[in-house]
Amino acid sequence: MNRFIKQHPHWALALAAIIAVAFYWFAWAEDRYVSRATVVLESPQIAPAEFNFSSLLKSGGGNGDLLLLREHLLSVDMLKKVQQELPFRQHYSENGDLFARMWDADAPIEEVHKYFKKRIKVELDEYAGVLNIEVQAFTPDFAHVMAQLLLQSGEAHMNNMGQRLAEEQVRFLERQLERLEHRLDDARADLLTYQNEHGLISPLQTVESLNQVVGTLEGELARMQARLSAAQSYQSTRSAEMVQIKNEINALQTQIERERNRLAQETGNALNRISADYQTLELKAQFAQQTYSSALAALENTRIEAARKLKQVSVLQSPLQPEYATQPERLYNTSVFAIIALFIAFIINMLLLIIKDHRD
Repeated sequence: MNRFIKQHPHWALALAAIIAVAFYWFAWAEDRYVSRATVVLESPQIAPAEFNFSSLLKSGGGNGDLLLLREHLLSVDMLKKVQQELPFRQHYSENGDLFARMWDADAPIEEVHKYFKKRIKVELDEYAGVLNIEVQAFTPDFAHVMAQLLLQSGEAHMNNMGQRLAEEQVRFLERQLERLEHRLDDARADLLTYQNEHGLISPLQTVESLNQVVGTLEGELARMQARLSAAQSYQSTRSAEMVQIKNEINALQTQIERERNRLAQETGNALNRISADYQTLELKAQFAQQTYSSALAALENTRIEAARKLKQVSVLQSPLQPEYATQPERLYNTSVFAIIALFIAFIINMLLLIIKDHRD
């Protein structure tokens, strides 16, 4: 035996390591119980509103939300939540063998978090779109309770995150709606004040009416001028009929000039200036009303979107109450180590043979 060890120390070392590792896994390593759960995130099936002003504010769904849930379950915040609800440090520091336990119950949070991620396994199944959760503990009850706590805290976190974003959007739109409502009230008040100052409900309609009046007067003027031309051919310019026709023509021309001055002139409150100012105020009021209507629709759509953002953690496989220990995988771990050790010893043996052949 001693001769074999001297001639082949690498094989002896590999054999000793395999025996030591097998002794650890089969005789020393303590059992660990695993509680498994499978979850999926679901949202309420609410039909979106026809007007989708807030579509740019929607967040992604599907596997993206599951990845967010996974990161939260493995986060320091989740570890702190577990420590508040369960005796995490006590359980993992007082149980387990030398290599599996948490050595220092008062270790800093960074070290505890590293150990936490060794005992919590969260994997995303992208094909099925589900999240598989495994919790390892030294007692079946602790593993089961901790898995339940992870699911409850994860669901609350996803709901709070989606609801907080939705509430911020709603508050923003409510503030904008209040501002737009004040702007609409001001625009309407300016329009009413302008109408009262000029005594006109609709200057545009008044302008159209005056245009019709001017047109009618010009038609009458043309008729009277034709009558004057016809009368000049057989009557004296001093005749009563000629004087009457000229007076009527002068009256029509004066009236037409007066009506045209009401419609347009360089100075004063001509109707064209009043109409232009009125159109500006009316456009402002219409724009304020349209913007206010759009904001109302956006607010209502965002309220619906707030309900759609709530994420419910639907449990496909509830946390298992372990009945026997499934960790560590003693035979598997010993076999893998033995294969690796023998492979390394074989490589060393080949190198030694090559060196020996070169010396010879």
